[in-house]
Amino acid sequence: MARTVLITGAAGGIGRAMVAATLVAGHRVAALDRDEAGLAALAAAHPGATLAPIVADLSTVEGCAAGIDAAVARYGAVEAVVNNAGIGVSSLRPDAETRIPTIDELDAATWDRFFAINVRAPMLLVRAALPMMRAAGWGRVVNNTTSFRTMLRVLPYGATKAALESASAIWADELKESGITVNVLIPGGPTDTPFIGPGASWPREQMLRPAIMGPPLAWLLSEDARGITGQRITAGRWDSAAPEAPAAMRPIGWPELGADAVWLAAR
Repeated sequence: MARTVLITGAAGGIGRAMVAATLVAGHRVAALDRDEAGLAALAAAHPGATLAPIVADLSTVEGCAAGIDAAVARYGAVEAVVNNAGIGVSSLRPDAETRIPTIDELDAATWDRFFAINVRAPMLLVRAALPMMRAAGWGRVVNNTTSFRTMLRVLPYGATKAALESASAIWADELKESGITVNVLIPGGPTDTPFIGPGASWPREQMLRPAIMGPPLAWLLSEDARGITGQRITAGRWDSAAPEAPAAMRPIGWPELGADAVWLAAR
């Protein structure tokens, strides 16, 4: 069944792969990005597709509202939200991926911008889409976070993605009886897109390909994944022949650490 899928960061490397896979799966796509030229190129790559390029600045509350409003105006409702847009440390300087910024390089404006785009925008978009999903008794939320290693190494990016990881786990539990699933989908390592700055020392040919994100996303949007929620999928390990294999899927976040509270133990 065709659904309306809102994908953020749609004009970027991973976003383009997600859009392509979603269209091939037969869905309608509301493609949000701040890059107007990138969106035009995306539309040109899919002539005749049910694709709505929407220019949206997700760093602002108003931009998030305008983006989802435009999607609803075009398609009538949003049934799935794919939170892929993000800002990384390469935006601070070209070699920041391998020469990680220290706290001395951060200021309030930088911190706030990272959290606005990487954490607040996903919350606002999901919140706006929830009434439509609840009315349909069906919905999908897919959040692109990052590796646990990056969460523990890279500021402010890692902190924002740890926050989104936490939010994803909470939303999945909150919505588990609603027909709305919430899952995390990550590549599994550095991916060859402009998100990684030109000053990074990693060989591009050894990086993951953005196309690996397409098949698991299409599966999560399908009826085959209707019972899958609260899961973290690593696209680099995903096998379409065994989509639920433990090698690629585990619970979101750190549930194994959730029982260590002294207060809980005392009870």
